[in-house]
Amino acid sequence: MDDGKPLRADAHLRRSDEGPRAVVDVAVGVLLRPDAAFLLTSRPEGKVYAGYWEFPGGKLEAGEGVEAALARELQEELGIEVEPAAVQRWREQLVDYPHALVRLHFCKLTVWRGALQMREGQRFSWERLPVQVGPVLPGALPVLRWLEQEAAAAG
Repeated sequence: MDDGKPLRADAHLRRSDEGPRAVVDVAVGVLLRPDAAFLLTSRPEGKVYAGYWEFPGGKLEAGEGVEAALARELQEELGIEVEPAAVQRWREQLVDYPHALVRLHFCKLTVWRGALQMREGQRFSWERLPVQVGPVLPGALPVLRWLEQEAAAAG
């Protein structure tokens, strides 16, 4: 899954609370098309890191599993339908952002229904490596590295 060490995003910035912080669990979708393009969306205005590009997803609600949370978030944010059974858990990464300590549960998706609708005023881009949009959210950078490693291993 991950190497156990948190990725320290924006290490030069003060953490919101220098003491122990609760981990926020987030389900993240790596939507992959047959042509190997993947979906990145921009963070909407009013959110932390507004304008940064990321893989879509959101926080798990109390008692909610990763697959169900991802299906809910993709419906709310993008207007697409995902069967939780189609969600393929892939990797995890702990990210220490200045505002929160976040455990990202990355899941690959190759099947969904519906057309993309940017319901939060965000933008979207189907990308390939190297990505052409930026800046990319620090928590998304490991995914780009993993995708690059998988592509190299596949030849």
